[in-house]
Amino acid sequence: MTDKLNIAVVGATGLVGETMLEILAAREFPADKVHAVASERSFGKTVAFGHRELPIETLSEFDFAQTDLALFSAGAKVSAEYAEQATAAGCVVIDNTSYFRNDDDVPLIVPEVNADEIENYRQRKLIANPNCSTIQLVVALKPLHDAAGISSVRVSTYQSVSGAGRKELEELATQSAELLAGKGRKNEKAYMAFNVWPQIDQFQDNDYTREEMKIVWETRRLLALPELPVSATAVRVPVFFGHAEAVTITTEKPLSARRARGLLAQAPGVRLLDDPAEKVFPTPALDTPNTDDVFVGRVRQDLIDEHGLNLWIVADNVRKGAALNSIQIAEILVKAYL
Repeated sequence: MTDKLNIAVVGATGLVGETMLEILAAREFPADKVHAVASERSFGKTVAFGHRELPIETLSEFDFAQTDLALFSAGAKVSAEYAEQATAAGCVVIDNTSYFRNDDDVPLIVPEVNADEIENYRQRKLIANPNCSTIQLVVALKPLHDAAGISSVRVSTYQSVSGAGRKELEELATQSAELLAGKGRKNEKAYMAFNVWPQIDQFQDNDYTREEMKIVWETRRLLALPELPVSATAVRVPVFFGHAEAVTITTEKPLSARRARGLLAQAPGVRLLDDPAEKVFPTPALDTPNTDDVFVGRVRQDLIDEHGLNLWIVADNVRKGAALNSIQIAEILVKAYL
């Protein structure tokens, strides 16, 4: 491991960037210096890092030659412009955006699923962090796949507004307060308060959204099943933090709900909450905030396919779905390769 590791968090003033800094400090990541990097709009601000404040450094003027590792979470356009500038300067980049996820020579990583692929970062000094919904999905599916072989996946997501960013979170709070005060709805197309919105990202030629297709493409790649039948419906719901998913899988070998619960209870990164008689199951608001695990409940046999299982999967989308997953990758990278 490098004796003095310098790292940069790009997008340090965003929801994910702030959480990255929080987790880096809490887990005592082995860094000699941490740079908080953001756009010119944030110049002069500071962000919390443990018990101290870091000054914001401007991305357009930042010299990546002074860093060994950069965590990018400032949007795909920023990664498109700056990530490979960073790698050209000798810095390894873990990118939390969608920009590099479909590049075959950039490893797409969820540590509980395919940590052995991290070594392939050397080709371009890049590692891609998957979509938040895909991460929690594959963490839960991996132990079931290893035991019985997954042959198909159907998933409907219930994604919180934090997945869209800080501005949308604030708008949800404002809309909710206005409705509760009896002010009625404004004439807005995408009104989230007390509503559900069955579109996340842009529609593609096949009438699925890009968010839905990310789940399809990334699940196949992470499970190393390029032909796996996957179908997804992605829905935004008026929840502040935490994504939920209703999932149906079929398996090649018989897999009972009881055995599946046992496998999930022992799986790394998974917390099983599944006692229907006592109304024990995970929910975004009550179980996931500021937690690192992927929660699974409502495990039951499918009523249509004898090789089918139904699952309910919930996780903190800002932590495990973004910031934590990136830092888990970084921890392995630093320990084993840098």
